[in-house]
Amino acid sequence: MSKGLVIIKSMGIGDLCILISNIHAISKANKEPVTVLAQKNTRAQEILKYDPYVDEVIELDEKQIKGFFNIIKILKNRKFDQCYIYSDSIRFFLITKLSNIKQIFHYKFLSKKGKNFFKNAKEFTEKILDNKIDPQSKIFCDKKDIMEARKIYNITSNTKNYVIAPSASGPTKRWDINNYVKLLEEINKKKMSRFFIVGGFNDESLISIIMNSSIGKQCVSLSKKNVSEIIPIIGACDCGIFNDTGFAHIASGLGLKCLVLFMDSPPVAYGIYSKNISIIVPEGETIESTGHDTLGKDKISFNKVLKKSLELIN
Repeated sequence: MSKGLVIIKSMGIGDLCILISNIHAISKANKEPVTVLAQKNTRAQEILKYDPYVDEVIELDEKQIKGFFNIIKILKNRKFDQCYIYSDSIRFFLITKLSNIKQIFHYKFLSKKGKNFFKNAKEFTEKILDNKIDPQSKIFCDKKDIMEARKIYNITSNTKNYVIAPSASGPTKRWDINNYVKLLEEINKKKMSRFFIVGGFNDESLISIIMNSSIGKQCVSLSKKNVSEIIPIIGACDCGIFNDTGFAHIASGLGLKCLVLFMDSPPVAYGIYSKNISIIVPEGETIESTGHDTLGKDKISFNKVLKKSLELIN
């Protein structure tokens, strides 16, 4: 049995979630859980907490991930046989080489620029394993935690329970917050609903606009909770509406039907990997044409978002 290490250099929650299907494929092929090394910003320890295909998560902060000899020391002590590097970094190749890892698989050096994130990873894994993989990622959560979340937040079938993520990694990726307020009001008119508003600690001012609006009484803010606390609450809900943000990928991995608005990021790299994600792009754009320079947050059709949001509850 080989002792495997998976290195994820990307720093986003969404990036980690997309790569989970690859981690599972490697673990299944080796018939052993793997160790994952990732940046703390990915929240890997929280997201992979119950994953049976992951033996250990090594999280490094922003300073540690840029180190060299400190990482070698960490890896040498664990005596890995194989390593899978989801990066074109020469530095990480040298680190694993000097850590006495015999088999090292990595992207072609300096090759990632302009590549499709999810397809690049999928093709890399399939080539190594000589087998097709299902790109749909799955996040594991303790059923007891989900039941407890339902009890604490009174999540029942009497209402439709939505997860809402009005924030994103930058202002060009955020649909206007007032559109979200109007959207939740319209959804609630059609069917009595509750909305669980997710975001980071820095998103409280944005979320407060929803909480202080006329729909606020139907909303629960989760902005002060960490990811491990939020995951079972998401798992207890029915569906979700998101900007392109890490919480959309968490919800998709938990099996929720998700509507994701892509206005300044490529859905071909961050949306089509999941059968649980329905995609909306700016008017005049396609899934293929929408990318990092689209700047289309003011061209997302409200009526289209409302229509697709109501379809989620059916």
